[in-house]
Amino acid sequence: MTEKNKYTAIGRRKRSIASVTLVPGKGNITVNGKDVKDYMPYETLVMDLIQPLELTDTLNLYDIIIKVKGGGFSGQTGAIRLGIARALMLANAENRQTLKSNEMITRDARIKERKKYGLKKARRAPQFSKR
Repeated sequence: MTEKNKYTAIGRRKRSIASVTLVPGKGNITVNGKDVKDYMPYETLVMDLIQPLELTDTLNLYDIIIKVKGGGFSGQTGAIRLGIARALMLANAENRQTLKSNEMITRDARIKERKKYGLKKARRAPQFSKR
């Protein structure tokens, strides 16, 4: 494996960070050393994760090695999807237009709001009692 054919990108979503590496291959996807179908509990998450590959018709061109940490499965899926999209742009600059028009390269900046003192959660106030 040569370094020229290896594309690495990072994706983030909520508290999750995913490091994605694209290597020419048959389309195997490995997440933290496990097959993607064994790692992700729901088929819809796997479908969401491979969306950038389907849009660019590169599903069976690359083996994808992913290291992901933090957050839950949904956040991890979003982070992986962004990482794959960014790596595909590095692999072929022509993919950018397709991915951009389908909103695959936009970082979703929504994160959990911090808790404020005097409140039960970020915005949830204690129950009001008249007496």
